[in-house]
Amino acid sequence: MLVTGSSQGIGLAIAKALVNSGAKVCINAPSQGAELDLACREAGAVIGIGVDLARPDEVERLVAAVTDALGGVDILVLNAALQERQPWSGFDRASIDRQWEINLAANYRLIQAFVPAMAESGFGRLIAIGSIQQVREHPEMLLYAASKAALESIVRNIARQVAGHGVTCNVLAPGAIATARNREALADAAYRNAVLARIPAGRLGTPEDCAEVALFLASDAARYVTGTTLFVDGGMHL
Repeated sequence: MLVTGSSQGIGLAIAKALVNSGAKVCINAPSQGAELDLACREAGAVIGIGVDLARPDEVERLVAAVTDALGGVDILVLNAALQERQPWSGFDRASIDRQWEINLAANYRLIQAFVPAMAESGFGRLIAIGSIQQVREHPEMLLYAASKAALESIVRNIARQVAGHGVTCNVLAPGAIATARNREALADAAYRNAVLARIPAGRLGTPEDCAEVALFLASDAARYVTGTTLFVDGGMHL
């Protein structure tokens, strides 16, 4: 199986959970290096592949490397994403292209590369990591929110078409999760308190909260769950 964007945070937690359940996992990060090597050892992954999904030509290299290492993929977790913050009027063409390429185009091409073989074999799991911003948009992350909503639509559409072939396709949408990506913003006490005030459960989530749900969606227990979005957000979407 492949978990993209998995050298840290939610992706790494998901990779660990899957490996601990007996899966052979490839993890991915934007580049080869010490961080990826450490994550690979920490997760117990078969291989770590440094590929920058912002570059269209790198998707094929990732597909080839994963196929060479595992022979194929029956569980695909699309976690890699780029989140850029600024007022909606300030995004330039380069920022639009970067976010759209990583968050949507690369994910779509990975689905095209691996899901048809899942359907042919009679088993597969597609798990796309979405976001609370699909329903609670952030004013400074319009493009990120739009790309996640578009990915959700793609997953639902494909779910309908492959459900009869033993393949489930779902979105796991995290809320406010304590990860390195959010560390700087959440260090501001006023911002942190404002975020917590929007979470009925009264706490930030952890990467492990997401990993447990991903493990469920990948398991046989979720064989009749497809085309849905599961919010892992302490009720933040309500």
